[in-house]
Amino acid sequence: MESKSLQTHFIAIGGSVMHNLAIALKRKGHSVTGSDDEIFEPSRSRLENEGILPENEGWYPEKIHAGLDAVILGMHARKDNPELQRAEELGLKILSFPEFIYEQSSDKQRVVIAGSHGKTTITAMIMHVLKYFDREFDYAVGAAIKGFDTMVQLSDAPLIIIEGDEYLSSPIDPTPKFLKYRHHIGLISGVAWDHVNVFPSEDEYVKQFELFADATPKAGSLVYCEEDPMTSVIGSKERADVNAIGYKTPSFVIEEGVSYLINGAHNVPLKIFGKHNLQNIAGALEILKRVGITEDQFYQAISGFEGASKRLELIAENYDSALYKDYAHSPSKVRATTLALREQYPERDLVACLELHTFSSLTKSFLTEYQGAMKFSNQPLVYFNQDTINHKGLDPISEQDIISAFGERGLKIFNEKEKLMDYLKDQDWKDKNLLMMTSGTFDHLNFESLKELIE
Repeated sequence: MESKSLQTHFIAIGGSVMHNLAIALKRKGHSVTGSDDEIFEPSRSRLENEGILPENEGWYPEKIHAGLDAVILGMHARKDNPELQRAEELGLKILSFPEFIYEQSSDKQRVVIAGSHGKTTITAMIMHVLKYFDREFDYAVGAAIKGFDTMVQLSDAPLIIIEGDEYLSSPIDPTPKFLKYRHHIGLISGVAWDHVNVFPSEDEYVKQFELFADATPKAGSLVYCEEDPMTSVIGSKERADVNAIGYKTPSFVIEEGVSYLINGAHNVPLKIFGKHNLQNIAGALEILKRVGITEDQFYQAISGFEGASKRLELIAENYDSALYKDYAHSPSKVRATTLALREQYPERDLVACLELHTFSSLTKSFLTEYQGAMKFSNQPLVYFNQDTINHKGLDPISEQDIISAFGERGLKIFNEKEKLMDYLKDQDWKDKNLLMMTSGTFDHLNFESLKELIE
């Protein structure tokens, strides 16, 4: 990493990962400014605590000046952003988030974790184990991880662990983020069509992961889940001088509500559960073996891993019911998360509520991808808000559109959070679990009130 103090300006500083990068740079002694037209919690408080919260929301071209070493451009900004236009007029160095991360880690060993699902959790597992053994490493991850106070760290460490997103790098660069990092060791956890606004066909979406795999350098390693049909095809393709390593779900048992990895004569207790998470563990192990962690060390450390924020996160529980929150929003994630809870609690019914919030999930032609995604829930619920659809400029969808596309017996649809809450309050929660799945907020639903149902 460069030793001189940098002057950087963030366009769209309030983003989840953008504000974490801004904080990381500020803590390293660099000069940081930024702008955004809306900043929500927890970004607002965290930026304010670091003294880099913009004084006013909005875009201010006067913040852009010739003394800046770099302008870091977030995806939330538009191509016609006035600050971006000013930076272009001045001929300043304009970098996307992944370009900046690469520039600051060009002399490090770069490990990039990719996949339509599981990449955040696998990245978090790797970080947890490395920290357990006091290894020096940098990281960039898309969720809060227990034991780490930021989601980005840049230092003089020789290794960086990066969660590699397939989404576009910036409004002016349509290259998928994960291609910008130029990995030495890469992992693909699974491939399931998403982001239909930028990848309108499944073939176009899959192609991005093929490009990622093909970018693995000679003497590099590509780790892939051989149980995922598409990933298996991509990973097993012959590539000259590339070390291809497949992984699959390890042997495990569930005893009295606890999942155990079967490791020879010893069973390793886990604080997480679900077949998809066991798969994630296998992927993390293969990566860690390539950066100097032994299998024995891995099993010693992984038993203490508690998961990433909003990934099967336990919110409340009593002796016969529990409330979980999960980031699941795409069909494959919804299917894996609901299956995990059914297998972990076979004696309890599962009430699973999904918010349709992303561009893909609110696109009428994509809805049929959800067919069967909630089959493991006893009572499937779907929530959506027509205002969100309008805001995204999408065609309207009706309750009948959702019912027909999902094809779930007994599916209930809600488009007002008050009615959803009333329904949940009317239920008898004895021997039932509640799972709330969203990449949004259910229109700022009060989760404290939900906790009262269980507690």
